[in-house]
Amino acid sequence: MMKYLELVVFALFINNGVTARDSFTTNFIKHYILNEETPTQTIFWDLCWDTSTVVKLVNELSKAGFRSSTLMGNNAPDYLLHNVLFLVDYNCPNIADIIFTGTRKKLFSSPFRWLVLSGTNINQTSLDLLMDCPLLPNSDVVLAERDDHGYKMSELHRSSSSQPMIKTPRGYFNGTFIDTRPHRELFRRRRDVMGHPLTMANVIQDSNTTQYHLPRENRLELQFDSIAKICWMDVKLAFQMLNATPRYIFSHRWGYKQNGQWSGMINDLHTGKADLGTNCMINDKERLDVVTYTDMMAPFRVRFIFRQPPLSYVSNIFSLPFSTSVWVAIIVCAVVSTVTLYLASKWEANLGAGPSQLDGSIGDALLLTMSAVSQQGCFLEPRRISGRVTAWVFFAALMALYAAYSANIVVLLQAPSNSIKTLSQLAASKVTLAANDVDYNHFVFSLYKDPVHVTIYKKVDPEKGKGQFYDINEGVERIRQGLFAFHSIVEPVYRRIEDTFLETEKCDLAEVDFMNGFDPFVPVRKDSPYLELLRVAFKQIREAGLQSALVRRMQVPKPRCAHKVSAFSSVGILDLKPVLLFMLYGTAASVAILVLEILTFKLSIRNAGSISRKTHK
Repeated sequence: MMKYLELVVFALFINNGVTARDSFTTNFIKHYILNEETPTQTIFWDLCWDTSTVVKLVNELSKAGFRSSTLMGNNAPDYLLHNVLFLVDYNCPNIADIIFTGTRKKLFSSPFRWLVLSGTNINQTSLDLLMDCPLLPNSDVVLAERDDHGYKMSELHRSSSSQPMIKTPRGYFNGTFIDTRPHRELFRRRRDVMGHPLTMANVIQDSNTTQYHLPRENRLELQFDSIAKICWMDVKLAFQMLNATPRYIFSHRWGYKQNGQWSGMINDLHTGKADLGTNCMINDKERLDVVTYTDMMAPFRVRFIFRQPPLSYVSNIFSLPFSTSVWVAIIVCAVVSTVTLYLASKWEANLGAGPSQLDGSIGDALLLTMSAVSQQGCFLEPRRISGRVTAWVFFAALMALYAAYSANIVVLLQAPSNSIKTLSQLAASKVTLAANDVDYNHFVFSLYKDPVHVTIYKKVDPEKGKGQFYDINEGVERIRQGLFAFHSIVEPVYRRIEDTFLETEKCDLAEVDFMNGFDPFVPVRKDSPYLELLRVAFKQIREAGLQSALVRRMQVPKPRCAHKVSAFSSVGILDLKPVLLFMLYGTAASVAILVLEILTFKLSIRNAGSISRKTHK
């Protein structure tokens, strides 16, 4: 601190005498901004020039289509900050205050740009004020030094705060502006960080053995922490592209804010222990205050995974084999058959009656029709050829319908319902809801306040009683048994399903998204000087196909049902619920009819007795 104050005093002493800049300097500034080929708002930071020179510079920039001012507004939108170019003159006496303020307010980092003018009378000790600044890889500071031939431009930056300043030639101006940069993109000029160590925080939650297998990249125990392993491999490639030394630490939590303090990976980034972390879901807005998301390295989804309930659980399968028009046609045929049998039996009764012959009543005709519909025999039958042909045709037609009906029932008993497609349908179903017993599932359910999410939260983690949290092996086994929805990252669940499920059990797997969030992205420490370098490196890895190759090696996609193989399926009471209800209603109706018949019989006897007594009187 004392050395810095001594430099400030020395700079003030050196720069007491200040001369106005000439037209050559204003012409250089104009050509410099034009060469940038980007929207620019020039900020004249405490220039000690005379008024006429400043006005001339403003006019020249205005004619070229650029804005300029003496200060930057406090309410400037963030998306316009990349237009700002600070113009400072090292010959001005207040240069020390400018450098101190810029350092304190972090104005030497992205997205701000700087053009520092330097004359021939600047002492090297005074230049140390600028050379001691934290000009890291995301800074864009150009030092323009005046000599007898014009201006010679150099870029200043450090690969890290502990490494010396790197002075890279940028070009010169001798009346003609010459840009000697090999690439205009800042990333391509700063991608070599000279072996600076970059640390990644890796989140592991499945097994502690990941701490051994992850740095070795041996592809062993892929069922554990595949997301962290893919991210590490991708990030290590990015480190090699940037010539950075890879470092790693481990955390057992993604990171959530509790009592004002961050935990897990987010805390490692916030405190500077790590530069970037394992990609995570963007479902917590508070994280945006401490981290910046870059790109997706290891895609994963967090879903409720379950098998669709059988069709018999949600529909009356005994009414599904035929359409409404077919049912109507069967009823019409039954009515026509009843009427035909009634007319035939009426005609036969006039010719003589037998013990098993229809007596010509509508009741007997209806009884025979119902026996045919239910594929049951009846002791009553027509005796003449016309009635027998009618009964045979009706029985044969219903037999064909009965065969088709039975075949459809067998198929429907094994068919999934496909009835749960949305989160509200899942919340209203009778499916048991549970979650993987890992860190994030103990936090994400409480982040949502709408009624549907709250209902699911209360089912998974009720206020009273034990929460429905299981390890991945037990959760997958319960999925296989059915009527169970398991909330987890789907990729490790599918790996377990491939190992334990039968082929027929994979055909009715379904997913429902609870979080409804964005894809996961790699978090980087807020205002990290390596943010842009990492972002571009990640995109190059993704565009080259390296990321997708690693994902296919390490992750298992959703099992496909190429063809549904027929298999034995047991029938339970719930499958026969409509039939049992029909039998129950029929039994209740028969008892009611019996009671009515008894009452009718007793009333008839009483009426007969009353008539007999009146007759005797």
